[in-house]
Formats: sequence, structure tokens, C-alpha cells
Amino acid sequence: MYELNDLVEMKKPHPCGTNRWQIIRMGADIKIQCTGCGHIVMMPRREFDHKLKKILEKAEK
Repeated sequence: MYELNDLVEMKKPHPCGTNRWQIIRMGADIKIQCTGCGHIVMMPRREFDHKLKKILEKAEK
């Protein structure tokens, strides 16, 4: 479904105006970083799955 370094779009945009996030850590919790301002958010995988809108770009392998 989604992997490390994928760019994703969440249901709500970040206050900086950007809605592109990069997945920077995966596990029981998922850490994402805003591509606009660099803000990092960590949330449980269930919450991330609920807030995810779509995958914008898959990471290159």
C-alpha cells in the first residue's frame, strides 16, 4: 500500500498551505514530514490510515 519515502496527501492540509507529506519512519507509529515547511508529525498507524487521502508518488527503489 504505502512504503518508506512515499509522498502522500492527507485529508486536511497543513497550516503552512501544503498538503504533501513524505513518510520518513514506519512501524507501529508512522512519522511524516511536511514537504513545505519541514514540520514532522508522528501518529499511530490506525490514525494515519484513517487520515490518508491518497498516495501521490511512490518512492524510487
